[in-house]
Amino acid sequence: MNSSESPAVEPGLAWRKSSYSGAEGGQCVEVAAGTEAVHVRDSKSAAGPVIRVSHEAWAGFVGNS
Repeated sequence: MNSSESPAVEPGLAWRKSSYSGAEGGQCVEVAAGTEAVHVRDSKSAAGPVIRVSHEAWAGFVGNS
């Protein structure tokens, strides 16, 4: 998939690091809830790929369904 096929990341998102991430960095995941989807990215590669899932799918993933 090239960048023209990738779903757009909503501008102005407030990214939050996972509470399971340690203070020393390393393998961290960041999440931002947008108006149309929840965005997930690797904190070490903020400009890298972003996974975009529906709010319903995210709620099922974290057990808030």
